[in-house]
Amino acid sequence: MHNSYIARIPDFSPALIADSGQCFRMRRIGEGAYDLIAQNRFLTIRQLPNEQFEFGCTEQEFETFWRIYFDLDVDYSSYIQGVLKDDHYMQDAIKAGWGLKILRQDPWEMLITFLLSQRKAIPLIKRSVEALCENFGDPIRDGMYAFPTPKQLASASEDALAACGLGYRTKYVMKAAQMAAAGEIPFEMLINASDDDLKRTLMSLYGVGIKVASCIMLFGYHRLDLVPVDVWMQRVADDHYDGKFPYTGTNSYGGVLQQYVFEYIRKEYNPT
Repeated sequence: MHNSYIARIPDFSPALIADSGQCFRMRRIGEGAYDLIAQNRFLTIRQLPNEQFEFGCTEQEFETFWRIYFDLDVDYSSYIQGVLKDDHYMQDAIKAGWGLKILRQDPWEMLITFLLSQRKAIPLIKRSVEALCENFGDPIRDGMYAFPTPKQLASASEDALAACGLGYRTKYVMKAAQMAAAGEIPFEMLINASDDDLKRTLMSLYGVGIKVASCIMLFGYHRLDLVPVDVWMQRVADDHYDGKFPYTGTNSYGGVLQQYVFEYIRKEYNPT
């Protein structure tokens, strides 16, 4: 018999989170139903009436891991207080993206997934991530694999990594895995680093530019002021804000607002 736990969670949208571009191992499996793998844990979520959700885990696992992972203890309305009432574009974006959460994900997994995300569409990123997991990660249930550890990826040959569809990013992933396996990337210490020091350290890694570093900071270290700028965010800035996204800097929560915008532009511009 499968474990399950039902919780009422207002302002929570697995549908939006699954397509938000911040995680690559969450997928829709049916109407209002999703599954995902985070590190070495597997979860199913089913949406029920009245803001209730059924989680395929025990109450203890939900409270000790998944509640934290989905950032459910935070009132996201506090993040939008700095948005001007007459900024109609952002107000509409907030409505479009309401229910999104910035997941609290593993920095190692974020480093690898965003290294290989460069110039790659989300479906292809997901395919490459799953190939890495299937080839190098530990099995956690039928057909499901944990994200590979640094040592597991570091032991892979360049050809084996390239076969996962990494292309030119193969060397980035290989070097990162070798450094992480050797203890040369201080993931735990970086949790308490300043934004500037964290960004500097990440950008010193082979293949990590400003956008990848910003994604890792936002989605792996929960630095909510970081705004990863891609072609779509720049287009929003150009079309609506005279070329510069206005919500930046300390306590701007620009990274949260950027996620709302990302959801909104999928409807506005229909990017693929």
